[in-house]
Amino acid sequence: MQTIDIYTTPYCGFCHAAKRLLTSKGAEFTEIDVARDPSRRPEMTQRANGGRTVPQIFVGKTHVGGCDELYALERDGKLDALLAGG
Repeated sequence: MQTIDIYTTPYCGFCHAAKRLLTSKGAEFTEIDVARDPSRRPEMTQRANGGRTVPQIFVGKTHVGGCDELYALERDGKLDALLAGG
């Protein structure tokens, strides 16, 4: 499996939904809480090419985007291959 980073905040419903989907896939991820550690927000914005909303999801070197994009990959049958490194 690829390394997965997900930038979140505690009260974000989209963050919780994205984490639920990843967990249901058996994917381990590193959660970076930008509310608890605001010094990580500029890093997130830079990695996300200016994206400032949460979640911001990265699978390996791929910037997936947010929750909607993650679920779109699942609907299109592409998420499993991405998680596996393909």
